[in-house]
Amino acid sequence: MSGAEPSPVVKRHAFLERLQEAQRQLLEPGLKSFTAAPGEYLAREGEPAHAFYLIQSGHVAIGTHLGERGAVPIQTVGPGDVVGWSWVVPPYRWQFDARAVDRVEGLFFEAAWLRELCEKNTTLGYQVLKQLIASISSRLAATRLQKLDVYG
Repeated sequence: MSGAEPSPVVKRHAFLERLQEAQRQLLEPGLKSFTAAPGEYLAREGEPAHAFYLIQSGHVAIGTHLGERGAVPIQTVGPGDVVGWSWVVPPYRWQFDARAVDRVEGLFFEAAWLRELCEKNTTLGYQVLKQLIASISSRLAATRLQKLDVYG
């Protein structure tokens, strides 16, 4: 996966646009762009959660390992979605695998930097957490519907 400083045009993402301008300005220095090739992992279950990803293009399969069944997909996310909230909760380890389905481009924050910023600026931290909870709620609802479809 490659990373670089994003241009101002690239810094657009639904997650950022729902924040106030002053909050975006606080986050801007930590934004970096990335690309991932098809099949490349953004995260592996159990490994340190080092980043928070904002997907701008492409798709990422979120999944887990279930013993003999191997890798089991849970959901596929795409443009406008985020990947990763494990960076927020100790021990800061990925809870799922995240793998590029096709070429993925987006933005990311280094987890330690973002945690420190949110700790220093609790108003910003609260807004970031509200956004993450909305994303988690959406994923849980989708997973519940998928489970109902499988077992219904």
